[in-house]
Amino acid sequence: MLNTWFVMPTCLPLVVRRCHTCASESFRANGKFRVNANHKLLDAWLLALCTSCGETTKLTILERTHVRSVRPELLDRMHDNDPGLAAELLQDPVVRRRNHIALDWDDAWRLDTGGTDHLDREAIDVEVRFAARIPVRPARLIAEGCGLSRSEVERLITEGKLVSAVRLSGKLSGDFTFTLKR
Repeated sequence: MLNTWFVMPTCLPLVVRRCHTCASESFRANGKFRVNANHKLLDAWLLALCTSCGETTKLTILERTHVRSVRPELLDRMHDNDPGLAAELLQDPVVRRRNHIALDWDDAWRLDTGGTDHLDREAIDVEVRFAARIPVRPARLIAEGCGLSRSEVERLITEGKLVSAVRLSGKLSGDFTFTLKR
């Protein structure tokens, strides 16, 4: 029987960027947008606050974009300060590259295993599904979901009792499956 685990965000990740005021390295996006129109051109930013001093930084979303080329529903979502849009835009590689930022997902996600009935089985097949592109170490997910230490998970991988079609070292942000034999 295939078990399905879900990795879900619990809040927006921290934005890793140096603060010009206090030299802190992290900002918290709160889902607020600022849209500015200059004749027929639009600029739009996602606002984020420094976690140390509270200074505001603007993450460029649109820059000198002709108003007719912006989808009306996108503009409405920005005017409504849609937190779902903020989450989508933070995960957009183009936005991250343009603003020279990285995301810190520590303490911003949770694992839902659907219960503990799988822990007493001799072998389990698990499909891990990501609700967002959250980079997580598979060994950490497996350890948390199965109630094991990370060293035990590493030992099981080495002994061939924990197998997957994907590499279980490093970080993943996409769906994968694994089989654990005890």
